[in-house]
Amino acid sequence: MNSLPKSGRLALACASHSPLMEKGECEGGVRETILAAFRSLAGFIDDFGADLIIQFSPDHFNSFFYNMMPTFCVGISAESIGDWGTATGPLSVPVTDAEELAGALIAEGFDITTSRRMTVDHGFVQIWEQMFGSFSGLPIIPIFINCIAPPSPTTRRVREIGEAVGRFALGTGKRVLIVSSGGLSHDPPIPRLATSSPDVRAQLIDGPTSIAAARQEREKRTLAVSHEASRGSASILPVSEQWDRQFLNSFRFGKSDIFDTMQYDHIVREGGRAGPEVLCWIAALAALRVGGAIHTDLYCYEAIQGWLSGMAILSGVNEEESVRDI
Repeated sequence: MNSLPKSGRLALACASHSPLMEKGECEGGVRETILAAFRSLAGFIDDFGADLIIQFSPDHFNSFFYNMMPTFCVGISAESIGDWGTATGPLSVPVTDAEELAGALIAEGFDITTSRRMTVDHGFVQIWEQMFGSFSGLPIIPIFINCIAPPSPTTRRVREIGEAVGRFALGTGKRVLIVSSGGLSHDPPIPRLATSSPDVRAQLIDGPTSIAAARQEREKRTLAVSHEASRGSASILPVSEQWDRQFLNSFRFGKSDIFDTMQYDHIVREGGRAGPEVLCWIAALAALRVGGAIHTDLYCYEAIQGWLSGMAILSGVNEEESVRDI
């Protein structure tokens, strides 16, 4: 991979995550394909040499609950909870940059939430651990998007906040890496508020009384479903390669507003209960597009039923920076 020119200011890195990467079943060679793609993305990030990273990610009822569920939240300070074997510890959030980003978004009319005690789960940190072994020391501003606890934001509003983040990033004069972690199609056994038992409803609203026990039970349940899914017998939606590839094609080659009319219910129906994590991808893409026309490189796509996820890993730059060979 050739180095990117140092004059560029925006770059894009998007990757699916799955807590089942280590324990979930997959066909021979697929795991190495995914790991190789993460290595390629890590090389791209190293070459870009970001001064600042802004990451859009979801949560899985580990950090945010219905007692006060923000639509968007900028982390001024954040810490990893360490679910699914990921590391615990603080993120190296650049506080001044995070405060300025939050202020810029509010000035543009976005009624965002900020947190000085944000916690993040595997959906945020896993991709960094896959690429670099750790998230420690990386200058990341986390932005939470409520993807799986409806009501969620519209795709249009997600695009608009992504564009605002892109304008802020360009205005810093820094080399800013825009990152998304989430998606693509996947339907893990996430309970719904409207159809849950009183005990589960209470956990969705206020969080579990015993975090360790609840996490252990959730992981046990998810592993059981993943084993069934790998054999085609699970009572969940299978990973949809067709839907994923349509999304990726639109993402890479469509117009900037191509997702504006995509409805939440449609995403869930076709892409599963956690399919709306693609909102993070849409926001990140919109941020990059502020810098002009784009070029993307798709390192891999695999529909992995045993991981309960369509796994895609890609990078992007504005076209004047598209000078590398992969």
